[in-house]
Amino acid sequence: MGFASAGDVSDALGLVGELLAAEGHEYAVTILGGAALNLLGIVERTTTDVDILAFATPWSGDSVPVPMRLYEPPEPMPEPLARAARTVARDLALDPNWLNTGPALQWRVGLPPELETRVGWHRYGSLCVGVVDRYDLVFFKLFAAADSSGTKSVHYQDLLALSPTIAELGAAAAWVGQQDASLEFSKVLDQVTAHVRTDLGLV
Repeated sequence: MGFASAGDVSDALGLVGELLAAEGHEYAVTILGGAALNLLGIVERTTTDVDILAFATPWSGDSVPVPMRLYEPPEPMPEPLARAARTVARDLALDPNWLNTGPALQWRVGLPPELETRVGWHRYGSLCVGVVDRYDLVFFKLFAAADSSGTKSVHYQDLLALSPTIAELGAAAAWVGQQDASLEFSKVLDQVTAHVRTDLGLV
């Protein structure tokens, strides 16, 4: 079972926040991927997990410190957070690893410039959740689409749903090109970018 809508994602995160509050713990995480796209209202499709890109220092009250400094997720995930996620997975029949830090590998090659200044923050009890901005999702989805070597992937469809402008697509392509300097990847990136321009009617 996965998340069919933004409401499903919010419900699961809310339950995690309640469990953390009951134990006296607080965490702040930043997410991307399909769950972020759902929460931003860009797509409404089923996704099986919530991908954590970064952690941050949780805050008290409703006023969000801007910008929040992000840092690489600890490995393994803090046990109180992992335990709450496992409990929610059991109660909602989710994948045991539905809340995961898979995207943390991105820290090895870098994040889009000034990403942390654009994160939108939400509070779910004792869990503060930052959602990567649409602008930065263009970067990540172009990278994922090129890395999957095709325009049929869900990443490519997500990229089209993000409707990047020519300027955004150019900035994203420049950043993605730095992630893999091989000639083969560069060719695939150029092909994917060209397909996006054609499919979105960008000139």
